Amino acid sequence: MQFIVKDLGLCDYNEALLSQKNTRNQLIKNSGKNTLFLLEHNHTYTLGKNGNPNNILNKNCELFETDRGGDVTYHGPGQLVGYPIIDLKTMGLGIRSYVSNIEQVLIHVLYDYGINASIKPGLTGVWIEDRKIASIGIRVSRWITTHGFALNVNTDMNYFSNIISCGIENVYMTSMEKELGKKISMNDIKQSTINHFNDIFQ
Repeated sequence: MQFIVKDLGLCDYNEALLSQKNTRNQLIKNSGKNTLFLLEHNHTYTLGKNGNPNNILNKNCELFETDRGGDVTYHGPGQLVGYPIIDLKTMGLGIRSYVSNIEQVLIHVLYDYGINASIKPGLTGVWIEDRKIASIGIRVSRWITTHGFALNVNTDMNYFSNIISCGIENVYMTSMEKELGKKISMNDIKQSTINHFNDIFQ
């Protein structure tokens, strides 16, 4: 798959939404290319379109209601967020296979660091046994994807204590830093993600 990678660095949530919207509109007009945005957000909670507001226990940072699937999650510095804006029809992918591909990208990235992660039947995202390390929430309209995934790298996990993450009671969120006992280079994680994205979406 030919796609463009755009690194937005530490990016405001609204700014990232606008970048997604503009890229999606270009794809609809056949004047754009499949694009993978990689970034970190400022401290933010986002709530999916069918999410339960009661899962936000303490709103101690900005909240955005979104049109993606899934429930509430946290984004912040030290977390790698990826927004693939992709025309699934031209790639011959269905929604389930697309989500599965993203899960596999993240599993391979984690394996590069000696972390054995997997999926859980019936639950979206990536897990290390009973600990969730990556979340996925997408929207597909006219076969073009928006929103995406969030991988906890050096994330401040305290923010997850203020929400029922992904609407799953008693879910335990973790990060690469917690699992490995050291901080990880975000630039290295981005490069690993790009490499595996290329491999799996070919």
